[in-house]
Amino acid sequence: MLSSMARKHRVPVVYVNQFGGNDDLVFDGRSCAFDAEGAATARGRSFESDVVICDIDRASPIAPPSDVVAESEVWRALVLGTRDYVRKCGFTSAVLGLSGGVDSALTAAVAADAIGPARVLGVLMPSPYSSCGSIDDSLALARNLGIETLTLPIEPAMRAMDDTLHEAFAGTVRDVTEENIQARIRGNLLMALSNKRGALLLTTGNKSKLSVGYCTLYGDMSGGLAVIADVPKTMVYRVSRWLNGTNRRAIIPEPILTKAPSAELRPNQTDQDSLPPYDVLDDILHRHIEQHQPAGEIVAAGFDPATVRQVLRLVRLAEFKRKQAAPGLKVTDRAFGTGWRMPIAARPDLEDVSLKKTV
Repeated sequence: MLSSMARKHRVPVVYVNQFGGNDDLVFDGRSCAFDAEGAATARGRSFESDVVICDIDRASPIAPPSDVVAESEVWRALVLGTRDYVRKCGFTSAVLGLSGGVDSALTAAVAADAIGPARVLGVLMPSPYSSCGSIDDSLALARNLGIETLTLPIEPAMRAMDDTLHEAFAGTVRDVTEENIQARIRGNLLMALSNKRGALLLTTGNKSKLSVGYCTLYGDMSGGLAVIADVPKTMVYRVSRWLNGTNRRAIIPEPILTKAPSAELRPNQTDQDSLPPYDVLDDILHRHIEQHQPAGEIVAAGFDPATVRQVLRLVRLAEFKRKQAAPGLKVTDRAFGTGWRMPIAARPDLEDVSLKKTV
């Protein structure tokens, strides 16, 4: 765009861009200059402050930037956005739950880089359904990052809730209600630690789950900043593997990257019990949310009609959750929050809605 403007008006163009995080927005810097022919002649560093001196009349063209790699861009945006959000909100430390999954692992890694590992507390809250692997993987991650951990088993609180609700739930069967209670117990514990320590609570849910409501209000959604809320699950894996490759060691333990995703709220549970495979889900969500495609257009691209309608229905039903979610850091073309204004009380025809208009 800037190159085109320079050529059109036959004058040099100098573009000065801020860097840093402001709530959900992350500005990447990269101030740049173009000569009257539209060739780039100077460029500042990305995601950090820089001073560039350029003679706009005599500068030679420069090569395109070599650091524009999607995974690197997402990582640096998350680190910068988290660092500035914590600092500008007056916090000096952060706390988050460690489940043994890739989402909390990446969030912890971002936090450790953003504010320093000594200022990050990872909390393990195992239940009777938590696997030994999840606990071991969380501890291995914490050792790799150098962050403090605290283990708070939630089984006693689960029993207390069962006792309290025994009469009220008489004659009913155990279902998602009891699963959500586990998530809300964990949310309460994390908020208590946040209050006591004066630490910002970071939520760990990704964009895929937030899109379809695979998260619990006042449970795993509790917190002050949703670090990866705009990062699809497939990109979470990509950034995690990029991080390991860049550091030439497994910052995020390999078992976290290879095991089946699970909330571990009931025996043998996996995310794919309730959701399509994440590669399919993320493709549908990208088309619908960021490319504004309605159901019919997505189906025409080769996706199963029932799966498409299920996903789009879940997106609509989860609107009330997203309205109460913590602010997230924007890293895609269209994020929930300021870039997404949809009504909660609406039942549009999923065949016609394209999500191009806001209301």
